[in-house]
Amino acid sequence: MFRLATRMVGTTMPALTSMMSASINASGATTTTTAAAAAAAAAAAAAPFSSAAAAAALRLGDQVPNFSQESTHGVVDLYEYLGDSWGILFSHPADDTPICTTELGRVAQLLPEFEKRNTKVIALSVDPVEAHHKWVKDVEEFSSTSVTYPILADADRKVAELYDMIHPAADSTHTVRSVFVIGPDKSLRLTLTYPAATGRSFDEILRVLDSLQLTEYHKVGTPVDWKDGDDVVIVPSVSNDEADSLFPKGYNAVYPYLRITPQPNK
Repeated sequence: MFRLATRMVGTTMPALTSMMSASINASGATTTTTAAAAAAAAAAAAAPFSSAAAAAALRLGDQVPNFSQESTHGVVDLYEYLGDSWGILFSHPADDTPICTTELGRVAQLLPEFEKRNTKVIALSVDPVEAHHKWVKDVEEFSSTSVTYPILADADRKVAELYDMIHPAADSTHTVRSVFVIGPDKSLRLTLTYPAATGRSFDEILRVLDSLQLTEYHKVGTPVDWKDGDDVVIVPSVSNDEADSLFPKGYNAVYPYLRITPQPNK
């Protein structure tokens, strides 16, 4: 039982300069930095980022890049596929591998849970679509379910490079186990990266998805080890006066900045 708590008071960028430098070469002649060399250096600095650099710069809150790619469900356009839904794009290193078989089967089993959360899933590996179709039979037999979500056949590595899924120091050919949670506005909400030898917990991904969706629509955050239905914390930007109206179940002000309240949508 919660009671209403008593209110508590609580580059500039440096200017660029150009310089001429002179040195004496072996024959005693004087050489100077040419205007052409300076122009080349400036052009290199102003050149557009490569796709790899752009992928590496993909950060939380950024709009994720769209793509069209072959899959087990035909050509998939990411934005069209997601529509107004949340999305989870996850990669696996290769077909006909043991950990990936368990992961894709588990996602198929959890698909009703993702659908309840208005979330569409899409997998990826760099194998061709014919290999996917053959391998899916093993996944379905192992997990006793049907794989009804698309698996991208990224044989040309177009999507893998766009989303920086290949980490050369780990494996120069196959993708790592990447996870991208995408909001309805196509912004990046969460990323996870696992090595090839470690399978992901999709129960944890569901838990994080619950947190992302709850905090999207309510002025709360989820504390350590939170699960759907547990108490949450009121974000510090909410005043006590505002909290009194937003959280009619009350809240416990442990500290001025730590106010615990029952989950508001339960």
